[in-house]
Amino acid sequence: MLKSIEVQGRTEDEAIEAALEQLNMSRDDVSVEIVEQARSGFLGLKNTPAVVKVVYESQEERTGQVDSFLTGLFERMDVEVNLDIKEEEDSINVILTGKEPGALIGRRGETLDAIQHLTNYVINRSVSGRVRINLDAENYRQRRNEALENLAAKTAGKVIKYRRNLTLDPMNAYERHVIHTALQDNGQVSTFSVGSEPNRRVVVAFGESRENTEKTDSPQFREWS
Repeated sequence: MLKSIEVQGRTEDEAIEAALEQLNMSRDDVSVEIVEQARSGFLGLKNTPAVVKVVYESQEERTGQVDSFLTGLFERMDVEVNLDIKEEEDSINVILTGKEPGALIGRRGETLDAIQHLTNYVINRSVSGRVRINLDAENYRQRRNEALENLAAKTAGKVIKYRRNLTLDPMNAYERHVIHTALQDNGQVSTFSVGSEPNRRVVVAFGESRENTEKTDSPQFREWS
């Protein structure tokens, strides 16, 4: 649902900035209509302020769209799933619960990632502005992140001890991103990715980054950034 507010300011730009601050949105998230231009009165007296109308997409509507889309998707998949949807400042977080959480997560989170990617694509295609939609089940994201961070630390320890590079098993873009981030402040090792999907791998290298080191992998969740 599109909503709008009207805001005054000494200038059009000032009025727009005030509206964006009030809505906690960026300029790309809204459309602006100048209702009345600012005008200066004679000798600076009785100045007329600018009035702008700012149109934006209601976050509540986005939440409803997420609920509707996921409910329909799981009905088509013939999977019974309960949705716990919560709004944050710049994201919508969805917790999935059901009788078979493993079926929602898939091998190494592949099913969960695919549903999340599809939901982000559908919702962000149909609204103005972008919102990041995060899906989780059985606290999988946190558990997987912790496991990957532990793997990164252990691998870095081996690389430093034996002074040789180590290549990890193939990972998806999100998992590679976690490894890169976990080791980005470690001055004794560097990370980069090699290969092509779906067999792309992270290399943990001894010493400083090489010139073409890929510090971050843009995941299919680049729509979150």
